[in-house]
Amino acid sequence: MKKRNAALGIGLAGAIGFLSLGAGGFKMGCVANRNKKPPTDPKRLLRTEIRKKNNAYLFSHNPEDIEIISPDSLRLRAWYVPAEKDTKRFVIAIHGHNCNGPDECGHLFGFYHDDMGFNYLLPDLRGHGRSDGKFIGFGALDYKDINLWIDYLIERFGEDIEIMLHGISMGAATSMLVNNNNPRNQVKLIVEDCGFTDAYEEVRAVVSGMFGFRSRIAPAATNVLCKAIAKYDLRKDATPLGTMANAKNPVLFIHGEEDTFVPFEMCQELYDACPAPKEIFTVPGAVHAYSYYDAKEEYDAKVKAFIEKYM
Repeated sequence: MKKRNAALGIGLAGAIGFLSLGAGGFKMGCVANRNKKPPTDPKRLLRTEIRKKNNAYLFSHNPEDIEIISPDSLRLRAWYVPAEKDTKRFVIAIHGHNCNGPDECGHLFGFYHDDMGFNYLLPDLRGHGRSDGKFIGFGALDYKDINLWIDYLIERFGEDIEIMLHGISMGAATSMLVNNNNPRNQVKLIVEDCGFTDAYEEVRAVVSGMFGFRSRIAPAATNVLCKAIAKYDLRKDATPLGTMANAKNPVLFIHGEEDTFVPFEMCQELYDACPAPKEIFTVPGAVHAYSYYDAKEEYDAKVKAFIEKYM
């Protein structure tokens, strides 16, 4: 819990905490801990039950518990499940803010492992799950860590492997940042599900959703904290949109059309800016990170066709 509280002292927590100093004890947890609130509505209750089943299925395959050490001496951990048949194809599934690998991406395991025959790597990002870290990276720190996992796979399984990334929310932003910053040759394609254009604008969007106005103070205050404490810049280091001109590999953009946490309009901005081969799949009525749950068959079919086309 100490690690989580420290993480919430940066990023979104810093900004909205700054704005809320006189707000009578307002707690940032209602936003930053969006996946920790007890589910009450039927859709969230159903998703919770689906996640439990997905996790049980994942762990029934006895995943290997692996770890690497980052350059700043953090122990980063992941689960790994090899494919049933020998293959050089790997997927790295990347979770979002304040979640962990199995809870956010457990639903992808059956599709990639059983249907597509991929080796499956499921990291916990720094400051999340079982991995070390005081601060959440909002993609700026995380994409460098994913490169470490890519290097791990290359060293362990050979130079001839093929890797795809499938990220959700902050994990989607992370996957785009990998693709936009000279990715390893073994990385072949990206699936990004509800990723933000950049963390600076995401702070602004969250504040707007909470208070009904577009604040200039919130993202600026957040960025001051990030640069001073976590040593990264929301505008320069956590901006998939700002680096999209360098996108190397094909990208499938997925977004729920009723997403307000990461506004739906961000998906179109990212898609329009991408110079690499690209496709877009949007789900009517879906809110943040619910596209799979609202349209599973269409989601799986779209991802499968994209892989078959580009990998």
